Amino acid sequence: MRLRSDIFVSAYIRRCAVEGAPAVLRRRGAAEAGSVFVKIDRLDGTCALFGPAPQSSFGEGEGERRFARLHPEPFVEIPTAEARLAREIKFDSDLWIIEVEDRAGLPRLDLVEV
Repeated sequence: MRLRSDIFVSAYIRRCAVEGAPAVLRRRGAAEAGSVFVKIDRLDGTCALFGPAPQSSFGEGEGERRFARLHPEPFVEIPTAEARLAREIKFDSDLWIIEVEDRAGLPRLDLVEV
């Protein structure tokens, strides 16, 4: 069974704070099952954007949240990431957005390669 989105988001923000990376909730989504997107701002005009991994990336019975980078490059310009988030919001208005400030660009997420 997968954690509710609100509990995952709260724990992730706390983890970032403990590791010295300020994180804020930019958009609150559906508490039970809203999709979670994470933007890592490197504070130099570039960022990385992560979203839910495709379901094909999960094995049977796996319930943990996994994420995938939403662009092929390691980092993109901030307007590019913001445009992607705007498209995602039009598609799913119940999503969550977390923004993290980290010059190293560390995601602190369970990632899959797509």
